[in-house]
Amino acid sequence: MTAEADARRTVTAAIFGTLATQAIGAAARLDLADRIGDTEASTDELASACDVPAGQLKRLLRALASLGLCAERSPGRFALTEAGALLRRGAPGTLLNFAKLMTYQDFQRNWLNLEKSLRTGRPAFDAEFGQSVYDYMSGKPELAALFHAAMRKSGHDEVAAAISAAYDFGRFGTVVDVGGGDGSLLAAFLDRHPHLTGTVFDTEAGVARARETIAAAGLEERCRGVAGDFFTEVPKGADLYFIKNVVLNWDDERALQILRRCREAIPDHGRLLIAEPVLPDTANADTLNHEATENPYLTDLHMLVTVGGQERTQAEYTALCARAGLRVTEVVPLAREMNMALVEAVPETAA
Repeated sequence: MTAEADARRTVTAAIFGTLATQAIGAAARLDLADRIGDTEASTDELASACDVPAGQLKRLLRALASLGLCAERSPGRFALTEAGALLRRGAPGTLLNFAKLMTYQDFQRNWLNLEKSLRTGRPAFDAEFGQSVYDYMSGKPELAALFHAAMRKSGHDEVAAAISAAYDFGRFGTVVDVGGGDGSLLAAFLDRHPHLTGTVFDTEAGVARARETIAAAGLEERCRGVAGDFFTEVPKGADLYFIKNVVLNWDDERALQILRRCREAIPDHGRLLIAEPVLPDTANADTLNHEATENPYLTDLHMLVTVGGQERTQAEYTALCARAGLRVTEVVPLAREMNMALVEAVPETAA
């Protein structure tokens, strides 16, 4: 292949990405992976189960085969690949809910207004629907449930194990998970570190789910849920404040408010641990972390159009923390496939 042809292929493949997105979204909503199952299924069987004409469904299945999600073993008979099996319910590391969320029509509409977000720096979602995505989901319980299920695409035990291997929790006695959602990640930490006690800090709705998680894990003696607004106040006095995938949801000014509230709560001997993607100083396809499951630069744009947030480089985290009265002491990358690092910061007055 000539260099020119290779270049055209690169651009065309990227342009066709949106077509692949919609094909996978349709497959997820039709529960195709579960309908195919462990062996194989015929187009006619699947068409009947999905209530879709066989001719059209075969076209979708062949497109999925071209994407490596299934294989046509004989004419009209399809079996899942290892990748396609990730769209099954309950499969280890399932991405079914994540696929449904990312292809949800209202979220897809954001991308049609990317240029507007680039010009204004504001989320396209707010302009399109007249409210933030969080307010929007609060009025749609099924979508909110899908969102929280999708955000658990990486098993919390796996994340807790990776963070525990990279960071010493033995020096802390109390931890607050700021924006801790349903408490699953903090529960996984407490299970791994029996000496710790913890607090899940989130909205009323988040804490209601967290209390169920805490009770189911038998952690009522060591963990509590506290409701509040992290733009206003964070529970005071813990040794460690942990915040995962929260700062990236906000622009610098709003993120700064959260970090300042954390700084006000942290004692001089305490630590703040931010677990989020940390972008390299320069972007280049040749140096991109190809082991990661997500392209951080595309997720960065998704943050922009959906919530107005952004992913940041180490220098940007350092500068943002400094404005909040925090000093970054180290940045520890996690396993490359996780595309995440730990940013540790201490109160500026600490030694």
